[in-house]
Amino acid sequence: MVNAKDTVHQFLLQVRSGLHPDRASHFMADRVRAHQVVSEAPVVVERTPQQYTEHVEEMLDAYGAFTLTVDELIAEGDRVYARWTQSGRHVGPVDHHPPTGAQVTAITSAVYRVEDGLIVEYWIQIDRQGIAAQLQQAAAEQ
Repeated sequence: MVNAKDTVHQFLLQVRSGLHPDRASHFMADRVRAHQVVSEAPVVVERTPQQYTEHVEEMLDAYGAFTLTVDELIAEGDRVYARWTQSGRHVGPVDHHPPTGAQVTAITSAVYRVEDGLIVEYWIQIDRQGIAAQLQQAAAEQ
C-alpha cells in the first residue's frame, strides 16, 4: 500500500512537473475538490484527472518544459503539505501578458488529502503577485 506522502511526492514529480501529465489518473480520484486560495477570493473547483492533465499542458504552453523542485514535504495521517519551486521560460501568453522569453519562477504550497492512495482534495496557494511582477518586469525590459 502506498502512503499519502509517497502519493503526493510522485504526483508532483510525474504530473505537476509536466513530465507525464497524462498520469494524473494514477494519483487522483475521479473527482478532486481543489481549494484555490487567492487572497480575499478563495475558490473551490472540482477537477477530474483529465482536467488536471489539461491544466498542466496549459502550464507547458505558457512556460515550456519547466523545472519543479520539491522544497518541502511533510505528512501527517491523510494530509501532506508540499512546497515547491517551479521555473520556466515565458513562451506563451499568461494573464494577458504576451510571451517575453524571460525566466519566471513561482513558489507554491499545497496541502493534499489522500484517501486509498489517491488525492481527493487539496488547498493550494501560488505566489500570483510574484509571477505578475516578474511578467511586468520582463515586458518593461523588452
